[in-house]
Amino acid sequence: MEFAFLGTTFAAIPYPEIDPVFFRIGPLAFRWYGLMYLLGLGAAYWLIKSRATNKNVALTPQQLSDLIVFAAFGVFLGGRLGYILFYNLSFYLQNPLKIFAVWEGGMSFHGGLIGTCVAICLFCVKRGLPIWPIADLAAGAAPIGLGLGRLGNFINGELFGRTTDVEWCMVFPQGGPDCRHPSQLYEAGLEGILLFTVLTIIWRRPAPPGTIFWSFICGYGIARFFVEFFRQPDSHLGFIVQWITLGQLLCLPMIAGGLFMVLRGYRTTPVSAYSPQSQ
Repeated sequence: MEFAFLGTTFAAIPYPEIDPVFFRIGPLAFRWYGLMYLLGLGAAYWLIKSRATNKNVALTPQQLSDLIVFAAFGVFLGGRLGYILFYNLSFYLQNPLKIFAVWEGGMSFHGGLIGTCVAICLFCVKRGLPIWPIADLAAGAAPIGLGLGRLGNFINGELFGRTTDVEWCMVFPQGGPDCRHPSQLYEAGLEGILLFTVLTIIWRRPAPPGTIFWSFICGYGIARFFVEFFRQPDSHLGFIVQWITLGQLLCLPMIAGGLFMVLRGYRTTPVSAYSPQSQ
């Protein structure tokens, strides 16, 4: 298709309008977005199970199942509460019943991260397990769910990018007539594929406990901060400070804190305490 931008006509890639509901049974509707969450959790279970054999931590099948359940609750509850508190508190104060309308969307990664961290800490305390090795296991698998979640955003036609004239721009149904960056795919590639690859490389080398977790925190912050330059800010928020969005603002402490903790781990942990991870 052709598209006009600032008086110039150019070709754009048609947006593949996929029905967000992939299966219906009477009044029940099963959505691609929910399926992506389930696939992410399933993939995380498989990966953590395959990696949880090193000398720092060995999880029994029951402990592994419990970890996934704890993490899932942390993601969903933290993600929902984070969106309500960070992004649209006034709306939900006026419409409290909408808090439970999760099928309408509204999840925050930063809230989900906080919720997951709390859940993992609770799991480790209740099971008497070391926190950092467990956190490394969870963080190493997290990019899979992030990448799949962004694909779900793309299918829903939400969280699209800013207006552009690049050859691969798309006109999203909810984005008006403007051709936009498919920023969901940028995030799937950076927060999902690239971050997973980097963490896997780190995983296969001896490293202080907590390195994978803090590398994930820093890496996600960098990827999200970059993609925010192409992603359309939330309409009810806009830019927080000049060109800075709320997403970028929340990523700054992640980048600084993650980098500091990784460097601190290598400086303060004796090399003899490093343990090679399982392949």
